[in-house]
Amino acid sequence: MKIGLYFGSFNPIHIGHCIIANHFAQNTDLEKLWLVVSPQNPFKESAGLLNEYHRLHLVKLATEDENNLKASDIEFHLPRPSYTIDTLTYLKEKHPDHEFSIVMGSDGFQNLQKWKNADILIREYKFRIYKRPGFPINNPAGANIEIAAAPLLEISSTHIRDMIKQGKSVRYLVPDKVREEIELYHYYR
Repeated sequence: MKIGLYFGSFNPIHIGHCIIANHFAQNTDLEKLWLVVSPQNPFKESAGLLNEYHRLHLVKLATEDENNLKASDIEFHLPRPSYTIDTLTYLKEKHPDHEFSIVMGSDGFQNLQKWKNADILIREYKFRIYKRPGFPINNPAGANIEIAAAPLLEISSTHIRDMIKQGKSVRYLVPDKVREEIELYHYYR
């Protein structure tokens, strides 16, 4: 089975994430797309992160009605911080019958050379990239890439968290079930 792995903190998951995930699931040869919730990204501060199990629950709420999207907690069971190469090595061992590829934005792809064991990732995995404004897709390392014309929205989790702190509505920025959960438990206040 061809599975795309869309890694992120999802702090919180928003409509932009959902649109990109759905685009890859519906418009490529991927059979499933897993949204991999990263408990600790080595390139981000963990101080402002909502508890990983709460973030995972929000991703599950956002994807529960979609058969080809799945929330994944695989990195919860691996050493921290979460390195993509370690996650993929584990998944390859656990699911040798699956073909995994990495779904990411052109902004993240620009930093690929800084990743742990980037040379192995480039040699062994396909990168499915969606364009982000201001981040051209350069591929000096010769990675196996597929560029998707996914629809983009200028939405960020940081902006959503700031709006919540200010008591503003985030309706239409996050799925309704996610908004209801955030409001019910006063997340990000």
